[in-house]
Amino acid sequence: MTPTTIAITGASGQLGRLAIAHLKTLTDPAGIVALARDPAKVADLGVAARAFDYTQPETMGAALAGVQTLVLISSNDFNDRVGQHRNVIEAATAAGVGRIVYTSILKADRSPMLIAADHRETEAVIAASGLPAAILRNGWYTENWTANLCGAIAAGALIGAAGTARFTPAARRDYAEALAVVAADAGRVGVLELAGDEGFPLADLAAEVSRQTGKALPYNDLPPEVYQGLLESFGLPAGFAAVLVDVDVKAAGGWLEDESGTLARLLGRPTVRMAEAVAVAM
Repeated sequence: MTPTTIAITGASGQLGRLAIAHLKTLTDPAGIVALARDPAKVADLGVAARAFDYTQPETMGAALAGVQTLVLISSNDFNDRVGQHRNVIEAATAAGVGRIVYTSILKADRSPMLIAADHRETEAVIAASGLPAAILRNGWYTENWTANLCGAIAAGALIGAAGTARFTPAARRDYAEALAVVAADAGRVGVLELAGDEGFPLADLAAEVSRQTGKALPYNDLPPEVYQGLLESFGLPAGFAAVLVDVDVKAAGGWLEDESGTLARLLGRPTVRMAEAVAVAM
């Protein structure tokens, strides 16, 4: 097996699939491994696939054999996220992996957001492992809003608790391509704060939807407890709803805003504009 093998966890997820698709344009697909709980779900990606479950560390050694760069896409299990990440990092160390690329969150080292805590702890575990690492601190995803726009239009309002806080989100495609670029660059280590080129409050997003649809869509800013209740009424678990409410409330501190332009420079192109993201979602 080639020592330049790049393995990507969570390969069956939306980010993982996009990252692998772009990575295939940057390096030999024969050196790419898709890691997923069910390898059959990534058979269409055109790369080698191996079974990989964050909760089964005893099986990880075989899956990581020959891997030089391991892309650790953060788990979506909020119950024991750090524990699962620790399993992967310890297995990578034991398997002789040469570098880890981890998807974190913007300003994770100092952000007071609840969602940042697991990322901050995971970054500490990576640092303690001694493995060279590239930490991609991704900002908010535009799809976190646009994926639900049809429901907002049907309900007659975009809701949140962010007030006039500004976000600099990027599209999933932007983050996936950046992940592929960093994964393909064997010498790339360090922390990258990544965000979109365009900053805006949620009222501007609502205004853009109104412009494109011709239907008035206001942004209704709600008290945190009211927003929490509505999210739960939509079927979200209370804990996850609390995380989303916390994101909105604390966004006023600029924790999901970054105007460094690092992501665009990494991509070699501008990030996806908000208007384009809205158009795609409609």
